[in-house]
Amino acid sequence: MAEVDSAMEIDVEENQQPRKLINKGKAVAMGSSRESKATPWVEKYRPQSLEDVAAHRDIIDTIDRLTNENRLPHLLLYGPPGTGKTSTILAVARKLYGAQYHNMILELNASDDRGIDVVRQQIQDFASTQSFSFSGKSSVKLVLLDEADAMTKDAQFALRRVIEKYTKNTRFALICNHVNKIIPALQSRCTRFRFAPLDPVHVSQRLKHVIEAEGLDVTESGLSAVVRLSNGDMRKALNILQSTHMASQQITEEEVYLCTGNPLPKDIEQISYWLLNESFAESYEKISEMKTRKGLAIVDIVKEVTMFVFKIKMPSDVRIQLINDLADIEYRLSFGCNDKLQLGGVISAFTQARSVLVGAAK
Repeated sequence: MAEVDSAMEIDVEENQQPRKLINKGKAVAMGSSRESKATPWVEKYRPQSLEDVAAHRDIIDTIDRLTNENRLPHLLLYGPPGTGKTSTILAVARKLYGAQYHNMILELNASDDRGIDVVRQQIQDFASTQSFSFSGKSSVKLVLLDEADAMTKDAQFALRRVIEKYTKNTRFALICNHVNKIIPALQSRCTRFRFAPLDPVHVSQRLKHVIEAEGLDVTESGLSAVVRLSNGDMRKALNILQSTHMASQQITEEEVYLCTGNPLPKDIEQISYWLLNESFAESYEKISEMKTRKGLAIVDIVKEVTMFVFKIKMPSDVRIQLINDLADIEYRLSFGCNDKLQLGGVISAFTQARSVLVGAAK
């Protein structure tokens, strides 16, 4: 749900001069680029208005109302990747400025421009220059800072002072994945909105629109596989769909998993069967053979097996211990630990869980 603080009135300045956009953030597919076959679908089908945004209608409606009432506050949009944060604020900018869109916003990616010099130079220079909108809609300018959680602490404190100084004619929109990396002083000056992972229904609806527009041959199981692998990330879903289409004329479940390198559900069922029924040596040999033959990554196997554990009937304490063991292995893999050792750890975790189950049955 949206966390709405008190909104700030937007003050309209007279005799303001426009300033060109310094665009160092995410590119926006507009005009003829929409028709280019080379355009990535994540840009080609990026929502152009607030009505086009796939989900989070409570957040969208709140921001839309504030925009209509000329009361747009500083914004802090946070949540996992691919949930519509950047698309939302870009749609707001188009609604506010119309044809003057490129003159009225400064778009920066804070993961590249993360130091205090950027705040003191580019952002302060842009915010301190007065401007006006030829459309007569709004003269307030917009600074968009994508991946703001990558900014240094010094840069964030400097940004706090810039926000305070230029609130009258500039609004700031901060976008990040981890809100805890934004200093409290900045958070308190913004209206915060959390973008949760998209519901599978919304991802599926948007993908069906793309499938129809591109004339793709996609089976129901193929569409379900794309939705499942995206985990609520629309950007990831579109990338999977496009890459699979480039590799195969028909997009089926098997083609989707083959293209992404993820293990098929039937492979995970087979691996889980070996883990629960075979000896350590046999499990290790069979899983290693499948991993090599199908080019699977051990970290993907661990993730999928962890999800499969929830489907297995077992006492809750055994399930919790097994999931914790698998989470520890996944954590070690993220630091580049040896795959063979971690596969042995997976088999050992299941062997221990199996021993507990057998002991309880006796």
